[in-house]
Amino acid sequence: MQKLRPAIIAILLATCSLALPLNSASAQSCACGAIGIRAEEPPPPLPDYDQPPVPAPGYMWTPGYWSWNNEDYYWVPGTWVEPPRPGVLWTPGYWGYSDGVYLFNQGYWGPHVGFYGGISYGYGYGGSGYQGGRWDNGAFFYNRSVNNVGNTHITNVYNEKMVVNNLTINHASFNGGAGGITAKPTAEEEAVAKEPHEKPTSAQLEHRRKASTNEGAFATTNHGKPAVAATPRPGALTGPNVVRAKAAGAPAGAEEEPKGANAPAKDLRKTPEKPDVGAEPKTEVKPSVEKTPAEKEPALKEPVEKTPAAKDRNEKKDLDEKKPAMKEAPKDAVEQKRPPEPAQKEVRPAPSESKPQVAHPEPPKPRPEKAECGHPGEPACH
Repeated sequence: MQKLRPAIIAILLATCSLALPLNSASAQSCACGAIGIRAEEPPPPLPDYDQPPVPAPGYMWTPGYWSWNNEDYYWVPGTWVEPPRPGVLWTPGYWGYSDGVYLFNQGYWGPHVGFYGGISYGYGYGGSGYQGGRWDNGAFFYNRSVNNVGNTHITNVYNEKMVVNNLTINHASFNGGAGGITAKPTAEEEAVAKEPHEKPTSAQLEHRRKASTNEGAFATTNHGKPAVAATPRPGALTGPNVVRAKAAGAPAGAEEEPKGANAPAKDLRKTPEKPDVGAEPKTEVKPSVEKTPAEKEPALKEPVEKTPAAKDRNEKKDLDEKKPAMKEAPKDAVEQKRPPEPAQKEVRPAPSESKPQVAHPEPPKPRPEKAECGHPGEPACH
């Protein structure tokens, strides 16, 4: 595979010429003779990368793109190049879907920027036209708000804000088809397609050839995140100011998901539901556990109190516990509680007096005596 790649690319570059219009007004194709640059699968999304500083006055920015070698896509880094002559601008190439295949439309030089598929390449190429610079009296002026001028001594500069001054969220790299850009050329862009064009310079072709021989440039190796995403000059794949890709672009069609905001909204709803569901059984279990010991304690005391002997013992214990309490009460409190003591003494003989009065029908008094029924010398239980 590695041996075939340089040979295939050399044949393609040798036979490829100007970009000519297709029958469709929305695309242009490279007239590559018998061999055309076409693929049956779409190119990967555009990676996210920074622009290196312009190396010297007169250089113009050409964005990076995916190329095809009949086996795999490889990334051609964005780079600064010298135009073939003053007064011309670069129209980037782009991939277009047509009749089940993807055709590459070769980029070209011309007095105006034509249609490049609506692809947002960034750094002045927001999908239509070019806002990164302009010609004025034979000199090229750079838009500082778009280009990375850096420390290069350039006097022909201006500042003009644009809607897109970097790679946008939409990283689609082709026009038409599923997940592709749906832009169509304007009347002005159709007129530009009929103007005379100049093919890429030899430096640009050499730049693409070197990229085709770099194993790290292929999508199957870099997974859409090339190590060399942009260079300061054509063919300079190593050295200072060579820029790595910050991130791979989102898959085709994935950019439409965050726009609706339905997916993140569902995720946010699910997150609070999980703790609520888990909290309900916890709250129910806690009171059930707390109730069981509370219910068991009185249950253990009840059978003990039902026995008559236990009642006598409990009554004696209560009286024993009350006696010191009654004695200690007057010490802590005022002596006003002393008069109730004879009243308590009068209450004590009350049960002894009630013993001979068993025949009386009063229900509350005979209850303690009935508990002792069945003993010798006592009446039988009824």
